[in-house]
Amino acid sequence: MSVTATATPIEKRARHPRPQRRRIRSSLAERIAPYAYVAPFFVIFAIFGLFPLLFTFYVALFDWNPIGEQTFVGFANFERLFADPRFWNAFVNTFGIFLISTIPQLLLALALAHLLNHARLKWANFFRMSLLVPYITSVAATALVFGQIFDKNFGLLNWVLEIFGLPSVNLLASQVGSWVVISAMVMWRWFGYNALLYLAGLQAIPREMYEAASVDGASGWQQFIHLTIPSLRPIIIFTVIMSTIGGLQIFTEPLLVSPETGLTCGAGRQCQTLSLFLYEQGFGQFEFGYGSAIGVALFVIVVVAALINFFLSTRTRGAH
Repeated sequence: MSVTATATPIEKRARHPRPQRRRIRSSLAERIAPYAYVAPFFVIFAIFGLFPLLFTFYVALFDWNPIGEQTFVGFANFERLFADPRFWNAFVNTFGIFLISTIPQLLLALALAHLLNHARLKWANFFRMSLLVPYITSVAATALVFGQIFDKNFGLLNWVLEIFGLPSVNLLASQVGSWVVISAMVMWRWFGYNALLYLAGLQAIPREMYEAASVDGASGWQQFIHLTIPSLRPIIIFTVIMSTIGGLQIFTEPLLVSPETGLTCGAGRQCQTLSLFLYEQGFGQFEFGYGSAIGVALFVIVVVAALINFFLSTRTRGAH
């Protein structure tokens, strides 16, 4: 009489532990892998983006001397900021340059993209890629060229005015004139980049839609308003928000357009932006606490402006 022994479940798991462990390890690896793939970006952002931002908020609460003592002053830097006429002058300059440069720039980019998309041109790809030339050109070279164009003594603009018997002008001597000069530099540099974005969106619109609209009797302007603009709405929203963020942080153009005055951008600070004012106070006067307060105010202004743009674009999308 023979007796056969039946292994219990515990004994079976003891005999074959490796497959189960492998399954556990593979499942953990599958769960961790996506986080490991995106971790480098967030680690780098935390070190070079989030930490400096939080540290700026911290320094804004101090009378911070980089080689001396750091005294906690609370919100005194912000109280000083809001009572400082130089801050409000820089605020007005920033928004003035932003409005003059951004709105015409985006309209010009949209019109040029529409023309390049519909016009039959020889070497069309050459004209499209040439739009990137201003974008890849050095800002210093751009400032040098525009400085020669608007120079008060030997500038190209005044030379043309003299031909027609008109008096010469010194645009950089006035506030609005300096806005125009800086806005011209910004427009020349960025309109080609935005035009390429719009052109890419236009080429994604099926030609059949325009043909159907033409059969229905829609004019070119009606097709542009009721077909092109709604189709480009996501790209338009992107360019408006990015132009707002970049326009409110403009620094290089006003710094280089008036090199003899430096960070003040003119004897009367007629073109000093918030970024220039921040740099002047923080790294020119070594008032790191006050400069950090300006940085915090600029951060809040940019965020509020971006949110307003997003809200308006969302309402516009919902209306359609």
